[in-house]
Amino acid sequence: MTKYVIQVSEDKNSLAFAASDLIAQIIESTLRNKSRAKIALCGGSTPKAAYSLIGKKNLKWSNVDLFLGDERWVDNKSQESNCFLINNSLFQEGNPSLSASFFSVSTVELASPEESAEDYETILKNNFDANLPRFDLILLGLGDDGHTASLFPGSDALFERDSLITVGEGKGLKRITFTSKLLSSADNVIFLISGTAKQTALRRLLDKSESWERTPAKLVAPSSEIIVLADKDAYPSL
Repeated sequence: MTKYVIQVSEDKNSLAFAASDLIAQIIESTLRNKSRAKIALCGGSTPKAAYSLIGKKNLKWSNVDLFLGDERWVDNKSQESNCFLINNSLFQEGNPSLSASFFSVSTVELASPEESAEDYETILKNNFDANLPRFDLILLGLGDDGHTASLFPGSDALFERDSLITVGEGKGLKRITFTSKLLSSADNVIFLISGTAKQTALRRLLDKSESWERTPAKLVAPSSEIIVLADKDAYPSL
């Protein structure tokens, strides 16, 4: 049974500070025991604010490898792209974080979303020693429909158990996404959740009786506890 540890911030701004501090702590802790820290990032306005903060921190960024947990099959310069978001938050000019290694998803320059998924899976396997990569940290958001990464309710991607990367579809767009198997293979998993629109999805995520078919975020089930960083708008009961 997956255990969730909930930390509630006063508002979206304080949530961003809490998230950036916790991410920094995990990077520093990892690099005390390993030569490199491997982190999967998510998109969204809440993590974007945290990335803008953490990018300014003086960490050992040259020892950090950054990946994307999912990406829309659009040009990486499109404002709908998670790559665009990362480049315009974490990698702002002058940030120490610019010395990190960032492995973006090749999208429309390839022939199909399926080819993009295969290409990104190869990149992952080339950067990890094991057949099943184990990230030091995976950051995730939560959609108001219960999706996480690009695992949407009703999508065939929910049922992919063999591959590390697959093609999902949501809100009219094809997407390249980590599978549930890969999302569950991490030493640390953090959900970043803010806003009143997320209340129902968060309640369902924490409900032991909730099905993963309706709330795909329930598929994320690492051996360690999951940290949920939320603001009071998303989790008003504390």
